[in-house]
Amino acid sequence: MTFATINKGMLLALALIVPAVAGCSSYRPAPKAFHEATIQPYRLDSGDRLRITVFEQTGLTNTYSIDQAGYVAFPLVGAVPARGKTIQELEGAIAAKLRQGYLRDPDVSIEVDRYRSIYIMGEVGQAGQYSYVAGMTIQNAIAVAGGFSPRANQGSVDVTRKINGKILTGRVSISDPILAGDTIYVRERLF
Repeated sequence: MTFATINKGMLLALALIVPAVAGCSSYRPAPKAFHEATIQPYRLDSGDRLRITVFEQTGLTNTYSIDQAGYVAFPLVGAVPARGKTIQELEGAIAAKLRQGYLRDPDVSIEVDRYRSIYIMGEVGQAGQYSYVAGMTIQNAIAVAGGFSPRANQGSVDVTRKINGKILTGRVSISDPILAGDTIYVRERLF
């Protein structure tokens, strides 16, 4: 065997191994918009339950859910689009609709009664759907799901998040904040 034959054999082996190893990692750092979403005002979406209060209108004050289509069915005015709106924007939209022949000067106040769920998958004690609490971090969410399994990669996780109507996935640290509706995937460690 000559040195050239050994060199060709090593190159061939490397050519086969490198793509396989690169495919295993599939590292996807989180895009900039991913982190910016955590400091923006909360955006409403399907699954959120709202406590809507109309001052001095006990018949209108109640708890309402945002349906799958992204609307709140509100008495007198019907379906009001809520998906993607902030709480203040929805307050204004409902007040504007109530002003159209129902109330002279409606005072509408909204608070989130229950946030939409988060989903935790992968190497955790109990994967599943869990309630989101404002200010929650990935580490808090994993603790709620029974902690890391013995095979879990505890340094970072993959999070799938809806931002401006687009579904994005990125790898983030376990100390990062999460948003309602996020899906967290805890990967298995390699060694």
